[in-house]
Amino acid sequence: MLQIDNTIISLDIIEKKFACDIKKCKGACCIEGDAGAPLKKEEIKEIEKILPKIKNYLSGEGHIVIKELGVYVIDDEKDIVTPLVNNKQCAFSFIEDGITRCAIEKAYFDGIISFRKPISCHLYPIRIKCYKQFNAINYDENKICKSAIELGNKTNTKLYKFLQEPLERNYGKNWYEKLEYAAENIHENSNLP
Repeated sequence: MLQIDNTIISLDIIEKKFACDIKKCKGACCIEGDAGAPLKKEEIKEIEKILPKIKNYLSGEGHIVIKELGVYVIDDEKDIVTPLVNNKQCAFSFIEDGITRCAIEKAYFDGIISFRKPISCHLYPIRIKCYKQFNAINYDENKICKSAIELGNKTNTKLYKFLQEPLERNYGKNWYEKLEYAAENIHENSNLP
């Protein structure tokens, strides 16, 4: 484990190799799981604000679910998450060319909105658990990301490097530079008595 500021980081974050291969996984992270994507409270307001602008990007089923349930639900663990279509697929996802994609992110890349997508989605497969005194940052190793592990190994891409943008978005550039420094120097000090 590493500690940077008020975060405790699993060594998997700096040691595991990972590079998303969406052509192979087909966007499975928007479908698989036991609940929707975790949301921060401030993200709910942002999603409610942009909803009229992203309606045309939503699937018909997603639109119905969001109209009935709203932009978030409370899951079995009392977490705030995105609603699901048929208790499976994120209501904010749609299928394009056989790949499940995020409607929010599509609108962002089309220049319609300035909010990219929920940070939990942007960071996946990193998961953050917030406690009073610190955040625990862990790698959620999932079989749906097998192709990402294979591509990460092939390209020698570390997980923290692949997810630099969302890590900086969530914790800031200065925090990320500390993580990068720790990752590059951790083995240098591992032989200390």
